Amino acid sequence: MSTYKYYLLGIIILFVGVAIGWISKPNVHTEMQENFDHTGSKIEHSHDDIEAIWTCSMHPQIRQNELGICPICEMDLIPLDNSLSNDDPTVLQMTETAAKLAQVETTTVGEVSMAYSTSSIKVDGTVELDESSINSQSSHLGGRIESIHVNFEGEYVKAGQKIATIYSTDLLAATQELITAAKFEDKVPGIKDASIQKLKNWKISDRQIQNIFTSGKPIETIDIYADHSGYVLNKKVSLGDYIKTGQTLYTIGKTDRLWLIMNVYESDLGKVRIGQKVTFTTPSLGETKFTANISYIEPLLNPMTRTGVIRAEIANTRKKLKPGMLLKGHIRAISSTAISTSVVVPKSAVLWTGERSVVYVQLPDTEVPSYQYREVTIGDQSGNMISILEGIENGETIVTHGAFAIDAAAQLNNNMSMMNKNVSIKKDEHDDVVPNYTEETPEDFKDQLDALVQEYISLKDALVLTDPNAATIATNELLDQTKKIDMQLLQGEAHMYWMEQLGVITAHAIKITESVDVEEQRNQFDFLSQGMISSLKAFGTRENTYYVLYCPMAKGNQGADWISAEEQIRNPYFGDKMMKCGSVKLAL
Repeated sequence: MSTYKYYLLGIIILFVGVAIGWISKPNVHTEMQENFDHTGSKIEHSHDDIEAIWTCSMHPQIRQNELGICPICEMDLIPLDNSLSNDDPTVLQMTETAAKLAQVETTTVGEVSMAYSTSSIKVDGTVELDESSINSQSSHLGGRIESIHVNFEGEYVKAGQKIATIYSTDLLAATQELITAAKFEDKVPGIKDASIQKLKNWKISDRQIQNIFTSGKPIETIDIYADHSGYVLNKKVSLGDYIKTGQTLYTIGKTDRLWLIMNVYESDLGKVRIGQKVTFTTPSLGETKFTANISYIEPLLNPMTRTGVIRAEIANTRKKLKPGMLLKGHIRAISSTAISTSVVVPKSAVLWTGERSVVYVQLPDTEVPSYQYREVTIGDQSGNMISILEGIENGETIVTHGAFAIDAAAQLNNNMSMMNKNVSIKKDEHDDVVPNYTEETPEDFKDQLDALVQEYISLKDALVLTDPNAATIATNELLDQTKKIDMQLLQGEAHMYWMEQLGVITAHAIKITESVDVEEQRNQFDFLSQGMISSLKAFGTRENTYYVLYCPMAKGNQGADWISAEEQIRNPYFGDKMMKCGSVKLAL
């Protein structure tokens, strides 16, 4: 039995020794592991890697304390290059890899060429009848349609062709009057001529009048002959209809000469002149090209489409073109504003939101690709080129392909972008200087700002619960509340400062509503909070006290603030994961 005890004691001692050796042994996995990034390059580790930050080459907003994959694109994370840190919110810096994956292409802005100053304007429109060729065929006396010889629209008639027969009691009376007048011509001079003239006014021919004299009988029907040649556009009567004198029977139009009705954008109208040539094709005739001259420019602009109507005329002797055909063409335009020193860029370089136009300029002599956000004023547009009146200069290098990818990365990284012009970026705490307008801010505005903070706190509470749907609902309520704030209560610099903060709050609130990922919502919530905190500091509220709380571990250990109505820590950036992480930073 004692032998067994010693044996058992020996096993225990051996096990403890192995355990102590394992604990004291260096972590082979940690020291010997070799990692490779997605390009195949080996990542060397050192003791300093304990505090390393890992990021994604395509999504620089991703920050993690350990190696892993990007939650957006699932690429391997790479060590954060601190050289990419940048204090200018208009400049986005990318790695070489990110620029290649975004397929960024650039070009150097040069002087306008003659090809641009006489480039073409694209137009579309339809082929229409020449309105001067449209005529109405009317009856010269009233009566009943006894017979009709043109039965459908689109039928071609020739001038002099019989088109209808009319029974008329007025005609019967007038011809009887003519016969009687002829008998009394000797006694009442001129009575016969008056009767003849009356019939001639009804387009009764001399031959028909002579037949009346020869037969001695009045007539009660009259044939109507076409006054013009052309196609029947509109048939207005049917057999048996009663008509009045001068009533239209048919509308007739010719297709020997046609109009081209085209729409031109407002920005191109200044380059269109009467007499210019327009070359066009129509889908039904394939690649066959036609040429016509502009004969008319409508003086009014369509306020809905912002287009003007121009007209060209073309001979259609071969009858290839038909009214109603669609056409696409171009006009050789001569720009009235393009001069030899104009800045002209491809249209693909310009991003346009309706409120502003943006171009990204590649900065020279930088260690990594760096692209600067520039707002520009655009001028004439023609073909694939557009002139820039302000914002860039000749000799600068601009992004002509991949600008959308750069703008998206800038927006996600909270840099200035096409949609987020007024974003305030936290680059340096010392630069975060908030003006104080509390004394001059009206009490009504403070009450409205307080109501906005209440909606913000509802959003914060939803993120504490890690509930993205509730966060979206609360954010929509916050956006509605922003519309109720009367910014006219503020004047001068205070008004402008509020407009900047409102832009920050609104831009990031919209981003929250567009995402169902609670982590992305939290990321946008951080930026939104900066606008709210700055607003409270600048304008204050009338009665309520709010607390600015701070979590140093949020945003990948960068730290983030939020507003609370109480000092108790309930962390919106981590929720249940680290509910109590944070401290009170200040009271407002």
